[in-house]
Amino acid sequence: MHARRGVRGFTLVETLIVLVIFALLIFSIIALGTAAVRGLRTYRDTAIVAALSQSYIEIARNLPYAQVGTKTGNPSGPLPDLANPQEVAYNGAKYQIYYTVAYVDDPADGTGPTDTDYKQVKLYIKNLTTNHQSSFVTTVVPKGIENMATGGALVLSVINAIGQPVPGATVHITNSTIVPALDVTRTTDAQGKWTEVGVKASANSYHIVATNSGYSTDQTYPSAGLNPNPTKPDATILVGQSTSVSFSIDQLSALTLRAVDQTCHAVSGADIQLKGAKLIGTPSVLKFDQTYTTDGTGKIVINPIEWDTYTPTPKGSYMLYGSSPLQQINLLPNTAQQSTLMLGPVTSNSLLVVVTDASTGNSIEGATVTLRNNGTGYAASKLTAGSILYQEDWSGGPGQEDFLAVHKYASDSGSVDTQTQPSGLRLAQVGGAYTASGELISSTFDTGTASTTFSTLTWNPQSQSASTSIAFQLAANTDNTTWNFVGPDGTASTYYTVPGTTIHSVLNNKRYIRYKVVLTTTSTTTTPVLSNATINYMSGCYTPGQSMFAGIAQGGGYQVEVQMSGYQTQTINNITLSGQQTLRVQLSQ
Repeated sequence: MHARRGVRGFTLVETLIVLVIFALLIFSIIALGTAAVRGLRTYRDTAIVAALSQSYIEIARNLPYAQVGTKTGNPSGPLPDLANPQEVAYNGAKYQIYYTVAYVDDPADGTGPTDTDYKQVKLYIKNLTTNHQSSFVTTVVPKGIENMATGGALVLSVINAIGQPVPGATVHITNSTIVPALDVTRTTDAQGKWTEVGVKASANSYHIVATNSGYSTDQTYPSAGLNPNPTKPDATILVGQSTSVSFSIDQLSALTLRAVDQTCHAVSGADIQLKGAKLIGTPSVLKFDQTYTTDGTGKIVINPIEWDTYTPTPKGSYMLYGSSPLQQINLLPNTAQQSTLMLGPVTSNSLLVVVTDASTGNSIEGATVTLRNNGTGYAASKLTAGSILYQEDWSGGPGQEDFLAVHKYASDSGSVDTQTQPSGLRLAQVGGAYTASGELISSTFDTGTASTTFSTLTWNPQSQSASTSIAFQLAANTDNTTWNFVGPDGTASTYYTVPGTTIHSVLNNKRYIRYKVVLTTTSTTTTPVLSNATINYMSGCYTPGQSMFAGIAQGGGYQVEVQMSGYQTQTINNITLSGQQTLRVQLSQ
């Protein structure tokens, strides 16, 4: 296309208009990135709160009935209350814990409102960063119930990772210290509960294991050996009283660790220690702590493995120079995820700097990290790298081949709705009824290089109504022309249906990528809704938001300065380096 003759340049007004439009686009992109991470962080916070609620509900349930109360409340007891809250740190976030306890009368017993049949315990958990508060309720019953004149009752509850009941779970109860010994297997009801009535009185000896087909396992533990102070001890039964125990299980997942060196070559024979975050005993007895060795292709495949936050640590002659995603692996239930670990030779002293956005938690690509020591004259600067591809608005409609306008896309089947608010992707309605299915193909995302490894595909909401579904396929190439869409097995016959699934390696080493999303429903009154989609990737052998300084001298007086256009420069002074250390730096826009 040739420019018209006689046009020699832009006028001042035209230039100002272009600058304003450019500024608006930049602010829109920032807002889109913030919304994407907010959804994922909300889901993770829900899972963390569910885990905390189990531990702290158990604390109240394991108290003698007379002691169930709060420090300044009525009834009184040792539990923290709003006036004396407890703060705990979990997964890098701080939470506030407190209880309220009240006597409750059961009107069904016919004894009138003046007696107190049991105590109601309400647990509050507040995220001190977001100020989001959740509450959980349980009851503690002191009085005997029917058929408990010579024994007690076990009240068991089985929930999943986000606190929903798990019906049909298997509960195995054993006790070898009573005569005759107890060994029974039960199944939870529609509310994920089972009550075993008439069990004999016995202290810390009822061992209970909860599981389900394709699910993880949760259990009580004896106070012995390497775990003298279990967080969920074997249960105690008292005559005429009920003992409540809750368990958290969910669908199993798969995790692949891929070890590479700084030139992207696989590292075989490397020992990697993998630790989870879940505790089964205090102060630091982990539920998962295993060491694996990479195979000839530099991989460790762990399948099955339960949901948790995992931290990989190289052992022996290697140390971690960076990872993608960041070091901690947040593995969700029923997902397959891959983490790439960049390994290098061990040095006596090193510093790994991780740079993230203070508001979103996203890693920041292209930040300049400078480590200096004026006393020794040491100075070195490095860049961080890594990125995401993201879209949450399709209201601009089809017809855009390359991803330039963030609210447009390439094409659709004609049966999707991109205009309904709040913004998102839905099925279109015809005559007041939703169409059965619809399809949309995105514009082309350019990663900038063919040396690209795609890690995971995620989207929100994470789940849909029972009658609806969302499925994705991806296509990548180096010519920006040939689009062969495939699913998680690398063929056109499958679709990505679980957020957080690892992207098949057949798409790696390609520069351009598109996604295809298919929405379906079996109900004319219900539609699936897609709020946003994110493709995580790593270009070359860079690690997102990370810079490694290896082989540095031990001592104090170090300074780290992190600079990035559009962010406030962050400087950390008087750092003492000894051994292998990690420094996390958050930048504010």
